[in-house]
Amino acid sequence: MNWMNWIYLGAGIALGLGFRRFFTPSPNSSSSLSAVTPLDQQDTPSISEQIQQTQLAYLMAREMSQFKAGFLARTTHELRSPLNGLIGLHQLILSDLCESPAEEREFIVQAHERTLKLLKLMDEILNVARTEHGTNKLDIQPRPLANILEEVYNLTYMLAANRNFKLQLLPADPEIYVLADHLWLRQILISLIDTAISQMEEGSIYISSNTISTNNFVNIWLDVPMNTIPSSEAIDLMESKNHLHQANLQSVTLSPGMRLVINQTLVEVMGGKLEIFPSQIAKELPQELTRIQISIPVSSSADAL
Repeated sequence: MNWMNWIYLGAGIALGLGFRRFFTPSPNSSSSLSAVTPLDQQDTPSISEQIQQTQLAYLMAREMSQFKAGFLARTTHELRSPLNGLIGLHQLILSDLCESPAEEREFIVQAHERTLKLLKLMDEILNVARTEHGTNKLDIQPRPLANILEEVYNLTYMLAANRNFKLQLLPADPEIYVLADHLWLRQILISLIDTAISQMEEGSIYISSNTISTNNFVNIWLDVPMNTIPSSEAIDLMESKNHLHQANLQSVTLSPGMRLVINQTLVEVMGGKLEIFPSQIAKELPQELTRIQISIPVSSSADAL
């Protein structure tokens, strides 16, 4: 072995010892790694919470999507029934099935009247859709709840009295102010009471309220006879019906289920919630009641002033 080989061998050994220093963990580095491990373990719960929040957000988004799809399907169903009635009237005219020109003119007048009613119905649904979208701005201001309930009672008690039903209002706390659009909230309550009266055969309706101390909401309660307010309606949109329903020909109005969905949408736009429960006062009365609960944000005394 010549002197050059000895030089290469020494250089290789020196490089090997140098690299060994870099790849051999020192006591300090091992302690630092052990110190990092608990930090990773501490971060694990936060990551788990983020995953749960993401899953919850996904479920809420999916439910909202299903609600929107159901609203669209229900709207289509509501508009399709009166349209079938109008088509039927025009078919009678076009098929020369009228016995006289006077009868033909009568059918044309009926079709025109129902078309105007259908247009009004479509405007009502469109108005709600614009409000939900934000095109129609709400006038959200502190309003005294007692005054709103008093107005609702004055506008609806005659509807109940004309059908021999009792409408009772339990006075609200005059110090309670709700953050809501006064006209929309009044219209929602009137619509719910009117729907209940139209479906009632006997019984009474009770209007009351209650504040929630744990959060800044007030509950408005409408206790109505059971089955007057449908919690859901089965709609078979896949079934084709060629015959005309006489009920659809006589009137063009929103169904109770559709009105409930519209009122629920408007309450949610105002930051509230509409729910249906078994009535809590049913045990004290001879009739079974259903409670419609509307939760509306409460204004602070400073805002009310």
